Amino acid sequence: MTEDAPVVARGVNHWFGAGEVRKQALHDVTLTIPRGSFTALVGPSGSGKTTVLTLVGCLREVQDGSVRLLGHELKGARSDALIALRRRLGFIFQAHNLHESLTAIENVLMGLMVHGRADGPTERAAAAHALTLFGLADRMDYLPANLSGGQKQRVAIARALVGNPDLILADEPTAALDRESGLNVVDVLKRLGQTRGTTTLMVTHDNRILDRADRIVTLEDGRIVADSAPVG
Repeated sequence: MTEDAPVVARGVNHWFGAGEVRKQALHDVTLTIPRGSFTALVGPSGSGKTTVLTLVGCLREVQDGSVRLLGHELKGARSDALIALRRRLGFIFQAHNLHESLTAIENVLMGLMVHGRADGPTERAAAAHALTLFGLADRMDYLPANLSGGQKQRVAIARALVGNPDLILADEPTAALDRESGLNVVDVLKRLGQTRGTTTLMVTHDNRILDRADRIVTLEDGRIVADSAPVG
């Protein structure tokens, strides 16, 4: 139901630039993401996928239309309200953005500190569990310099999930992973949807994982041109 949906976008338009170079990036985007679902956002480069993701994630200002996130309207929202909403989200980006001076488990603990939790035994156990989910039980005390690109990305994914966010926003999270690791990530996200009601919105070009998605939304030139959501 729309009332329970973590993301409800209505008639969203967005522009970049100003004056003669102003370009419209999104055209009348309307989208509802149900709670607990796994939605893949696909389309060619420059189609507006990441713009949608950053608007939903309170990383860009909503210029025109309505975006409701976790029951709160984002257009015109105060900065403190946006900060509070961002703390309820888990972000996974293609660039892992790990702290090079921290070990894998310390990087994951940073995902809990964002939520105001200290570094204690309970938090360490949660971080270790998150790393174990992604096959990194034997890499917890490694610095990023001693991890492969795929391992770094799995650490970043564990960091995004450890705080049990309401909504996961992921931008090409499986691009640096082999097929098995990529499918494992998707399966963990889907399991969180089924057991905790965690919702995932993922931008991806990775055709290897699309058959795992509950729904595939296709953008072209800033417009939704296809949506595999079940009718009714």
